[in-house]
Amino acid sequence: MMAASVMETTSPRVILVDDDDLFRESLGLNLSEEGFEVIDFDNGSDVLSFLLNEPSLDPILLDWRMPGLDGLAVLRRLREARMDNPVIFLTMLSDEIYEEAALRWGAVDFIDKSRRLPIILQRLRLIAEGTKGFSPAQESDNQTGHPSSTRVGDLEIREDIMRAYWKGEQLDLTLTEFAIVCFLATGIGNDVSYRQIYDLVHGKDFVAGYGTDGYKANVRSFIKRIRKKFREIDEGFEHIENYPGFGYRWRNDGPSGTA
Repeated sequence: MMAASVMETTSPRVILVDDDDLFRESLGLNLSEEGFEVIDFDNGSDVLSFLLNEPSLDPILLDWRMPGLDGLAVLRRLREARMDNPVIFLTMLSDEIYEEAALRWGAVDFIDKSRRLPIILQRLRLIAEGTKGFSPAQESDNQTGHPSSTRVGDLEIREDIMRAYWKGEQLDLTLTEFAIVCFLATGIGNDVSYRQIYDLVHGKDFVAGYGTDGYKANVRSFIKRIRKKFREIDEGFEHIENYPGFGYRWRNDGPSGTA
């Protein structure tokens, strides 16, 4: 059954699915206080029934381990029913095998439950507002046949479904990684600072830990993972260039990129 009624707040709306009553209630109240209308469920079957009867494109915060249908089964059934709700997994499962499975079935992000509320809010706002800072570059080869598609060299960006493709193959990017790729690629040749990328991920003026430059290690980790995902498709990928001490830039001529 549905664990709670709709919490009357203002839009945008978010669907929360988790069998942990305390976690669901706490997160639901926090999201409601931040201006989200929250519909919550304590199991996968009920959220599927709800969405099949009342289709929407509301983002879904989805637990993985639940009795009956687990989170991945819920996501698979949504996609098999051609429902394109953005799905963010909130889970304690940290092994990459779970993240890879979630992304393969179309989840947009995979977040550890221990992460603070501002991280979850930032992901939701990226969905609600579109990719922050996204201003598609108009290149002569930007002819993809889809109104929401932008081509930057061998990179195709689908802003409507928050997916990116390299040489025709889909990149398994999280929502945050997708936003970073868009930010870099649509400013071809421009130097982007560590702080700009960090603000894109965490929100402007977020206080980073580990000293005044603590955010740099966080950004390097994101870039390392993004490069790895490109190189799983193209071993020769070298389009994200490091600007030592400052940040990164996207180059279409494929310079050597350092860590």
